[in-house]
Amino acid sequence: MSEKNIMKIVDENGDEIEVEILLTFDDEERNKSYVIFQSLDNEDEVFAYSYTDDGNLDAIEDEKEYEMCQEVLNAFIDEDLLDG
Repeated sequence: MSEKNIMKIVDENGDEIEVEILLTFDDEERNKSYVIFQSLDNEDEVFAYSYTDDGNLDAIEDEKEYEMCQEVLNAFIDEDLLDG
């Protein structure tokens, strides 16, 4: 059994949510790093943020940037299912 990367984030409503880090990746075209979390309380709740080297999270507000994160997550899920 693999060790989970668990942390707490504050959502847009100011509520603290315990999440598992699903994956992190870099996008050289945008020169940004991204992290995708899944809520431990609700597996359907997934969050994507960009982050800086000092650990600051920034909400993704650009629709194309968010779609890119969805595509990376879908590829990760497909790969995980194939390996699974």
